[in-house]
Amino acid sequence: MSVLSFDKDSLGNLEYSLQREMLSTNRAGGYMSTTIVCCNTRKYHGLMVCPIDDQDDQNYVLLSNLDETVIQHDQSFNLAIHRFPGIYEPRGHKYITDFAYTPTPTITYRVGGVVLQKEMLWIHRRTQLLIRYTLMDAHSSTRLRLRPFLAFRNMHELSHANMFANGHTYPAASGVRCRLYENFPWLYMQTNQEAEFVAAPDWYYNFEYAEEARRGYPFREDLLTPGYFEMDIAKGQSVIFSCSLEEVTPESIEKDFSDELSRRSNKIDFLSCVRHSARQFIARRGDRTEVVAGYPWFGRWGRDTFIALPGITLTQGNVQDCIDVIDTMTREMEDGLFPNMGTAYNSVDAPLWFFWTLQQLEKHIGAEKIWEKYGDKMKDILSAYRRGIGGVIALHSNGLVWASAPGKALTWMDAVVDGVPVTGRDGYQVEINALWYNALCYTLHLAHKFKDKVFEKEWKDQPEITKASFIKTFWFPTEQYLADYVGPEGPNWFIRPNQIIACSLPYTMLDQGQILGVINIVRQHLLTSKGLRTLSPRNPLYQGRYEGNQPTRDRQYHQGTVWPWLLEHYVKTNFDVYGSTFVPAAEEMLEAFEACLSVYGIGSIAEICDGDPPHAPKGAISQAWSVGSVLRINEMIETYKKKKSHKKGQK
Repeated sequence: MSVLSFDKDSLGNLEYSLQREMLSTNRAGGYMSTTIVCCNTRKYHGLMVCPIDDQDDQNYVLLSNLDETVIQHDQSFNLAIHRFPGIYEPRGHKYITDFAYTPTPTITYRVGGVVLQKEMLWIHRRTQLLIRYTLMDAHSSTRLRLRPFLAFRNMHELSHANMFANGHTYPAASGVRCRLYENFPWLYMQTNQEAEFVAAPDWYYNFEYAEEARRGYPFREDLLTPGYFEMDIAKGQSVIFSCSLEEVTPESIEKDFSDELSRRSNKIDFLSCVRHSARQFIARRGDRTEVVAGYPWFGRWGRDTFIALPGITLTQGNVQDCIDVIDTMTREMEDGLFPNMGTAYNSVDAPLWFFWTLQQLEKHIGAEKIWEKYGDKMKDILSAYRRGIGGVIALHSNGLVWASAPGKALTWMDAVVDGVPVTGRDGYQVEINALWYNALCYTLHLAHKFKDKVFEKEWKDQPEITKASFIKTFWFPTEQYLADYVGPEGPNWFIRPNQIIACSLPYTMLDQGQILGVINIVRQHLLTSKGLRTLSPRNPLYQGRYEGNQPTRDRQYHQGTVWPWLLEHYVKTNFDVYGSTFVPAAEEMLEAFEACLSVYGIGSIAEICDGDPPHAPKGAISQAWSVGSVLRINEMIETYKKKKSHKKGQK
């Protein structure tokens, strides 16, 4: 499978190899990410990018790069590659003969008669990176030099040479420790074999990050090297470099590497890759278990958490992970809302997706456990919406939820440029009210089942009021689709994908004829091989390419850009209508994602794609709800295949 291995011809073509990025995480918020030839093209790239304490939600680039140099007969061959103004220097990619993704990212270099293998491995649940160098072949004495480049900065920023950075190193067991700035922890760099460390602190200037330049951001950085390690290495010998926030025992490094490597899954096909990718989004830090919305630059988002969670956990039977994430979120619930980005309580839909997530979890732990654990939270959310939240959310007498705040985007279409939402949707939004109805019906179902008569009596008439108002307010009978939102000026009839959510939820207000109408409109205008467009190409506001600086990209973000996560709801709706006969079409859609794994973020699914063919991947290289959606589609296919097989068996 091409996603797992790249040959010398591909790796030597920088136009090809620099467009393919790898990712490895420690399941505690830290990660390693760079291109498959280890040339950083983003400010977010680095070999050690991690939070520096349990309270800080930010990630920091500590170890940006590690240059390897092979020395034979007093000749040095630097295996690294960096971009500086106008040039790549050194050009170590020409020595790479192979890159393999499984079981851990592995690069093989050939320099004359020297063959050196590099395996990069994050230790799970610890902030420790191990890199094992094995001399596979050599015909004369060989030395290996390792030069670390340090940034010690927030991942969203860039480092520049300054007089405050402390490039001095201090002894550690079989290595050194250093700390560029006092507000950072010590970084321990150690080896499992005897090595000489030559202290020679120096700044290297103007590393260039091409992807940042392309995205319209500052793109040049200075990095500090404190010196370098140098050691003899014999044919067949391995040397392991450890980088950690805690000092380790050199004698334990080899065993730690072997033990960790043995726990790695083999990414041998499409589904094993995507399942591995899904597990990388779950981060445990202290008493919190969270979903990283996307790598490399997203943190936790409440909305993304609930939308992605069933796909990235339950499809693999990781029920406890799902529960732990939900419990973390519910502990932080305030006035019916969950924190969305960081600690901002600004998402009108996150609490309503919470109900949908519980509906998926119920299939694994049962309705009684759901009601026992989360029933009070469910009722609290509904009550909060009814009484109104912060002057932003209101439940009107017609049973519909109205959400409006000047200058703010409250739904998932949340891009804002110069203080103005790009897709201003103030009013009644179609997916918000569909989710509201689903939440009402589900809570009433559980209340009836477990005899909560007080709640039942208080809310039992609400769903019918909401349903009648919804059809009257949103349905376009002559064109057979739903308005995207209804604001003070009336309905907005732009063809957007939010209406498919009103069809796919467990409780829907639409009849089958209406659902068929929505399916047909979505298929004609929005469906692509990589997900659903956010706006019909026939709309004059449609943007088919996602590119340019941030304001430009933000204006394109929900104006035609394709989002893979929406495809799950299109597939679910079609299965609800057509049953097992939709399996071949769903399989074709799933197969279209296989090619994604060998481009952009290898082994994963990107955040978004261009609206225009060939639908190039864009945005974050690995996105939780994109991966979750693909796994949910696969789960649906398997479920309906079993149903079909069972029916055949009964004949």
